[in-house]
Amino acid sequence: MKTVKLYDQNAYIKDFSATVLLCEKCENGYKIQLDKTAFFPEEGGQPSDTGSINGVKVTYVIEENGIIYHYTEKPFQKDEKIEGHIDFNRRFVFMQNHSGEHIVSGVVYKNFGFNNVGFHLNEQFATVDFDGILSREMLDYVENAANDFVYKNLPVKAYYPTAEELKRINYRSKKEIDGDIRIVDIKGADICACCAPHVNSTGEIGIIKILDASKMRGGTRVVLKCGSLALLDYRDKFLNISEISAMLSAKQNESAKAVNSLISQNEALNQKVNELTRKITEIRVLLAKDEPFCFVEDNNMKEMQLLADGLHKSSGKTHAVFSGKDTYNFVICGDEAETEKIFSEFKDIFSVRGGGRNGMVQGSVNADIEKIKSFFYERLK
Repeated sequence: MKTVKLYDQNAYIKDFSATVLLCEKCENGYKIQLDKTAFFPEEGGQPSDTGSINGVKVTYVIEENGIIYHYTEKPFQKDEKIEGHIDFNRRFVFMQNHSGEHIVSGVVYKNFGFNNVGFHLNEQFATVDFDGILSREMLDYVENAANDFVYKNLPVKAYYPTAEELKRINYRSKKEIDGDIRIVDIKGADICACCAPHVNSTGEIGIIKILDASKMRGGTRVVLKCGSLALLDYRDKFLNISEISAMLSAKQNESAKAVNSLISQNEALNQKVNELTRKITEIRVLLAKDEPFCFVEDNNMKEMQLLADGLHKSSGKTHAVFSGKDTYNFVICGDEAETEKIFSEFKDIFSVRGGGRNGMVQGSVNADIEKIKSFFYERLK
């Protein structure tokens, strides 16, 4: 016996009564079949509804061969009368975003001829895959046109046409459908085969916002948010940009300009730092060129490499540079064969991690600093 789909009759139903036809133990709880349900099962890229049956949480809903199964944490008795409750806030978010996606797909198809070949909806956003490349200008057009349909507050009609009626309808569909076909018609915007609950009128969508787009298998994947998800997204971004603009002492609409200015300043400072580092390294080379072992307070591996290389080039000998406390970072630079030999002995005696090539090795060692010094003085002095 197929399950009567109450959500097909009324997408806004929150509570319903039904009779248990089957209850089976399964791996993650119990699998319940009802004679009718308002729970939409996972289908068509949309997650299933959640809610409760007699106060027992419904975690997942799926349809198999026309039968809808509800997964719960507790069992029910066959022929038991139940009261079902839908988490309608979640359902309505899905309705807003799914109806918004239909409008976007309809606008893309009518204006650019690209088909919707993939759709996924979750609690954060919706993604739509089109089989053509959409530029930023094209997406802006789509977004404006889609929201014009929202502002017109058009009726959204979901129904099962007869076989004869279906022959006269030019509708979109991502795949061949067996059995009865449910049509969702948004006048002037889109006509599409769809099984999911939708809003009654486009005004309930609130707003359609395209957030991102990327190339995907020769087409375009579009990320969008509608209704309350778009509102929350705007609120989060508004708070974020407000905080950024305050830190930059800039107006919100000039924050990007202020950030670019900050980046330019930072690049100039980095150039100065690099120049000072080069000069400091030259001084350190002069001070330490007669010693095989050099200890520096800073822990910048790049600077240690520069110093070790400078010492080697200045003296023609192998040098070791260390930095740290308890666990020391190191760089050894010199003749390739000698460096490899010393590094091999270093690893045999101490707890060393690291490696390198072409006469320079680097890594870290956990040992007493005096023992480390003694090791290098014996081999390099």
